Amino acid sequence: MVTKEEVLEVLKTVSDPEIGVDIVNLGLIYNLEITDDGVVNIRMTMTAPTCPVTDWILVEAQKRVESLPGVKECNIELVWDPPWSLDMISDEARKLLNL
Repeated sequence: MVTKEEVLEVLKTVSDPEIGVDIVNLGLIYNLEITDDGVVNIRMTMTAPTCPVTDWILVEAQKRVESLPGVKECNIELVWDPPWSLDMISDEARKLLNL
């Protein structure tokens, strides 16, 4: 069975091309659950509702998670509440972005 840590690691390979930081360290992943039968459910957001690469990021995240051994399916729910803010960025990403 796949672990939460494995899913987060593969999600770190998906970067927002406009910002150059992965979606985990940007704080875009709000919740991640894995069922016993290998279904991964992710609640995530974008930095802005008008983000032009939203569809690409969602498809890439889903494809990469579904490529993990033990994952049967990945469902991603795009949410806007709570709204994303700079406070959600990890310390690692803050260093990369000079914040």
